[in-house]
Amino acid sequence: MESILLVIHVIVALVIVGLIMLQQGKGAEMGASFGAGASQTVFGSVGSGNFFSRLTAILVAVFFVTSFVLAVMAKNSVDVDDVLIPELENVSEVPAVAPVSSEEVPDAPADAADEVPTAE
Repeated sequence: MESILLVIHVIVALVIVGLIMLQQGKGAEMGASFGAGASQTVFGSVGSGNFFSRLTAILVAVFFVTSFVLAVMAKNSVDVDDVLIPELENVSEVPAVAPVSSEEVPDAPADAADEVPTAE
């Protein structure tokens, strides 16, 4: 079932890309606003969507649904191994930070930059 849905998802994605490439952009009618057409706007009047724009909208909705269903199926198919989850009894026994004694920390060397310059 998941592989069939994945194939449909890829085919819908490719068809969406093809339909978008076939559509004419809004800037293609820009000359109509400079006296060649009846439009009063820069990008021309926008009427109701044609066949390509409606089909693109439908396929985008199908793409969204298949994406959502594939995500839910992927989430449900993941099994978490019990070995990776620590038990609560063992977690409290481990210290958060290992204690450091004063003998383990080396003394910092004195730097010449730490000295205050004297005014002469």
